[in-house]
Amino acid sequence: MSFDGAGTIASPGIGASQRALLEALKRRGQSTLAELEGALDLAAETVRSHLQALVAQGLVERSGLLRSGPGRPRVRYCLTAAGEALFPRSEGELLRELAVFLVESGQGSLLEDFFAARLRRKRAAAEARLAEVPAEQRLDAVAKLLSEDGFLAEVVAGEAGRRLRLCHCPLRELVEVSRLPCRAEMELVGDLLGDALERESFIPDGAPSCTYAVVPKSRRPAALPTRRRRAAS
Repeated sequence: MSFDGAGTIASPGIGASQRALLEALKRRGQSTLAELEGALDLAAETVRSHLQALVAQGLVERSGLLRSGPGRPRVRYCLTAAGEALFPRSEGELLRELAVFLVESGQGSLLEDFFAARLRRKRAAAEARLAEVPAEQRLDAVAKLLSEDGFLAEVVAGEAGRRLRLCHCPLRELVEVSRLPCRAEMELVGDLLGDALERESFIPDGAPSCTYAVVPKSRRPAALPTRRRRAAS
């Protein structure tokens, strides 16, 4: 998915009429078939066909019924969260600018305080969800939690043991300024697993994933916890 020069949707598989329909819904918030027909100057059957296709793709959904006078109520449509996500967003760039400002103005400690508080909150929520998960299933459960946070995580088994791969970094803009997010996330993962993590590849270094070897407690050297945190920085 990408955007044209005007900042509108330019996604493969979405034609010009469907783009116009999505943009009309974005501008209006929600609309009926008749309202969209008038706004787009398209035949009702064409609008209906596009709506059905966009509903099937999970980009549009029914938001309720409009009752006005006698006759059958009209269905209202709106964008889903996936549909909203097709439009330009700049939170990552803004976070990066904020982090740069804090670091350059000598207030980097505020970033540390923020991630420490975030880590405490995430740890409490994650521990509650994993409380009943058996130890042998915990790595897969942690990978699922990371995927829910946008890391596209997976567990890979090999001769050298199990690896945790993070195939996407949703905090990439922030990581370019500070490695605090990496340290916080990996500290949390290590604590949830009760094992050590040794980083083998890193997305900011040009690798396709951040890959970590999981070192069980039984094989962990005494000094490894300190090394683990350093490796995640």
